[in-house]
Amino acid sequence: MSHAPFVCHTLESAPQGSRGAMRSTIEHLGYLPSGVGLLATSPHLLEGFLKASALFERTTLDPLSREVLIMTIATRNGCHICIAMHTARLHALGATTEIINALRGRQELDDPRLEAIRRFTHQVIDDAGAVSAETLETFMGHGYTAQNALEVVLGIGAYTMSTLANRMTRAPLDEPLAAYAPEDNNVVR
Repeated sequence: MSHAPFVCHTLESAPQGSRGAMRSTIEHLGYLPSGVGLLATSPHLLEGFLKASALFERTTLDPLSREVLIMTIATRNGCHICIAMHTARLHALGATTEIINALRGRQELDDPRLEAIRRFTHQVIDDAGAVSAETLETFMGHGYTAQNALEVVLGIGAYTMSTLANRMTRAPLDEPLAAYAPEDNNVVR
C-alpha cells in the first residue's frame, strides 16, 4: 500500500515522461516493481535513479563490491525493497550466506576486501566525503583504486535516491522478492 499522496502508476496512468523508463524496467525484470510505479510520479527522479544506477553498474568496481555498497546503503536507510532485491542479487552472484547475513545485520564482513568497501562507504557518508588520507589509503590497500573511491560516491548517490524515495512513498514489497524480505522489525515496511 502506498502512502498518500503517492500513486502507484501503471503504464497507462503514469506521466508521459515516465513511460519509457517503466517499459524498459518491465523488459529488464519481467514485471513493473511497485517502487518504480511510485517513482513514476516524478519522471525526473525515475529517470535520474535509473540512469545513475545503470552508470554505477558499468563502473570498474566488481559486481560483488557494488552489491556490498548497495546493501550498506539499503540497510543504513532501512529500505526493505532494496534489501530484498539486493539479497536476491547477492545470491545470484554466489555470495556466501555469511556475507549476506552480515550485510543484512549491518555487521563486519569476514572477507577483508569486501569489508573495506563496506567500511569505506560508511566513512564517505559519515565524513560527507571528506575522508582522511588514512581512510583512503586503507581502502586502496585492499586493491581498490582512486577511480573506485569516486565510484563509491556514484553508488551512494544512486541508492540514496531509491532508498529515500521508497521509504517516503511506503513502497510495498513485490511478490517476486517476498522470499528475500527482511525480517528485521527496525525496517520500515
